[in-house]
Amino acid sequence: MAADRLSPLSVLAACERLTTLLAKPDNAVRARLGERLQDRGLPQSQIAETFDLLIDQLSRAELERKITRELGGLTPARLARFDFKLPVFEAWVPLGMLAHIASGNAPAVGALSCIEGLLTGNLNVVKTSGADSLFTAEFLAALAEQDPTGKIAQRLIVLRFPSSRKEWLERMVAPADAVAVWGGEEAIAGVAALTGPGTRLIDWGPKLSFAYLTSDTWSAADALHGVAADICRIDQQACSSPQVIYLDTDDETQIFAFAERFAPVLADAVRQGQPRDPSDAEWAEINNTVLVARLEENLGLTKVITAEDGTWRVMADTRSVLRTSPLYRTVWVKPLPREKIAATLRPMRRYLQTVGLSASRQDTALLARTLVTSGVQRVTVPGRMLGGYAGEPHDGVYAMQRYSRRVDVQLDERFVTHAALDDFAPEAQLPAPNVPVTAKSDFETLAPGQAEVFFLSGGSSGEPKLSKYSWADYAETSDFAAECLLATGIDPRTDRVMNLFFSGHLYGSFISYFSALERLGVVQFPMGGEWNRFEAIAQSIVDNQVDTLVTVPSYVMRLFTEGGETLRRYRCVRKIFYAGEHFGDSQIQWLREEFGVEVVRSAAYGGIDVGPMGYQCLESPARVHHMFPGLHTLEILDPESDKPAASGDPGRLVFTAHTRRGQRLERYEIGDLGRWISEPCACGRQSPRFELLGRVGDVFRTAAQTLNYRRFVTIAEDALGYSGSLQVVLSEDAKGDMLTLRLESGDPETIVRELVAHYPELSEAVESSRLLRLYAEITPQSKFVHTASSGKIISVVENRSSRRIA
Repeated sequence: MAADRLSPLSVLAACERLTTLLAKPDNAVRARLGERLQDRGLPQSQIAETFDLLIDQLSRAELERKITRELGGLTPARLARFDFKLPVFEAWVPLGMLAHIASGNAPAVGALSCIEGLLTGNLNVVKTSGADSLFTAEFLAALAEQDPTGKIAQRLIVLRFPSSRKEWLERMVAPADAVAVWGGEEAIAGVAALTGPGTRLIDWGPKLSFAYLTSDTWSAADALHGVAADICRIDQQACSSPQVIYLDTDDETQIFAFAERFAPVLADAVRQGQPRDPSDAEWAEINNTVLVARLEENLGLTKVITAEDGTWRVMADTRSVLRTSPLYRTVWVKPLPREKIAATLRPMRRYLQTVGLSASRQDTALLARTLVTSGVQRVTVPGRMLGGYAGEPHDGVYAMQRYSRRVDVQLDERFVTHAALDDFAPEAQLPAPNVPVTAKSDFETLAPGQAEVFFLSGGSSGEPKLSKYSWADYAETSDFAAECLLATGIDPRTDRVMNLFFSGHLYGSFISYFSALERLGVVQFPMGGEWNRFEAIAQSIVDNQVDTLVTVPSYVMRLFTEGGETLRRYRCVRKIFYAGEHFGDSQIQWLREEFGVEVVRSAAYGGIDVGPMGYQCLESPARVHHMFPGLHTLEILDPESDKPAASGDPGRLVFTAHTRRGQRLERYEIGDLGRWISEPCACGRQSPRFELLGRVGDVFRTAAQTLNYRRFVTIAEDALGYSGSLQVVLSEDAKGDMLTLRLESGDPETIVRELVAHYPELSEAVESSRLLRLYAEITPQSKFVHTASSGKIISVVENRSSRRIA
């Protein structure tokens, strides 16, 4: 079931919490794991490097970039459309049971491989070597402790036994859907012999890396120091560590001269580090290699330079063939003219990984192409061979793609408005973080992140606030906004849409809907809303055969009023999708009867501060929306406290955004009121539904009464048949509070009489206690108070000296 899947967002959150602990040197978790690394014989310098590696690679930003790069987004298992014009759904799904055979020489590799398995939703069984100090087990246990859902713990099994126990290894890999093996060729071959024909073998076998220097740079200090640093970092234990230095020459004298020049540079780099001592077997290999090379000196083939204390070795060799070194700061220096690169490297292409290339800019571009054509996977510069970047391919492939399957589901017209098949299965919301609620007025106190795109809120509920997005945030919100538009009824195959939202002054509605419509692939006319060009815009609708509009309700009503004759003759605007304001039932009825409009529906429930928060399906009643449980967690809290509202009762909407990078939105009170809808939706979607009940500011206190703007709108529509815009203005003088109701038409005395007759709390304030004076004012909509940036009508205008909006 979809609800049983492990969301990558849960793994990201757990990794973020764990890295926060590991970043503190005095933290108990770090201390315990440090002891396990010490038990493995690692020196303090390598222990610190291991923690630095884990903290870097498991940071939220790094993992988000990695999963997005490799699998296309933060919810890769979601069966979603890649083309909104086609009812075809694709996803990256887990393989199932993923076995990891970790190597013994890299303490973090088993844990990191398991985390990639978790991010892809697999059940992970990892085997560490018999000599392992339980570091992998305790690290993964610490990760599971940071997951309040408990799903990570359910997907982790850690075993420790030597690979010589073949019967145990066979029992481990037999039920696996895939086996990831880290180690040498012998280890990979041994596991391959145990796997069945249907099991995917993912081999992370031995690789070989080297530096390549041209005559322009082989005497440059920065190039030499960079190569030496790559050799000394973790004593060449990484596949990306250079074992050979190739020079772009076939002159043997240059090879020997370079070895003499490089030896003191390497000696200096070794002195600055903390070199590890090889084991007895490793010492035997080193001594044997050096001994053979010294014997070949007599033939003029080699030249050996070694440290007196045995901490490093430089061995010049006149033969170009690529060969391994015995590691521990042992490096070959060999000739390889550029014209012989392909012929020399091609036989070893399956083993090639990283090249530290030092050349002129022109040569770098040309040699990089030659090297990758010859089989090299990575090209970088000296000093950065052991580095990398988030989302970088490993050994020429994306690891998480190897840990997943790409699947597709091809359907028919029944699914034309559905963006994802997962909506048909129940999906639990992710837990809200344990932090206080942030009020809308405190929006600017929210922690900033990787901010690259900035928008101002419209200001309809207070002073405009600057919202911060990363480009990745903006792309993601555009994708979800496109899903909203598809669900609510825009057909990208046939509709011709005019975008009449407002732009400029950092306001985001026009550009946001522009991007959402772009994602849909629908025909779009990005006109933009302008208050004084109604007739020209109406004519443009006719000239361009536009049949769908997206804008705010107040603009729609002005457009169809002032451009009414043109649009009434055209009678081909079939769909109107709106946002930002309430659209009255009588207004909608007027558009249908007078202009032939067939559909008037919410485009999306969203805001510049949070992005898309909900959407209406074709079966949704007015103000009822589905939410995106994978994108947000929604809490509906009691109006008077931060406890959950009773089932079905109105409450304050509080959102947590799980993927926002530009600004941290955790338990943010959006400023709206709503309630949960428990009844199933006729559309078949199982995603949670809620009903919007207006703005928090729509509820206000005056004359000892709590009144609601929405009640005024409903009474005006039902009792008066009113279909225009409506605005409440609160003011005061020496005699007390005044409430002025602005409308576009009607008789003021009749309006006041009907409101008092149908609104008991208002009647109490006006007639019983006489604490409130009620007026009705008939005025054009242009005289209403609008927000400066968006042009939206402000529902409740507070002109009293002390604000009393509830």
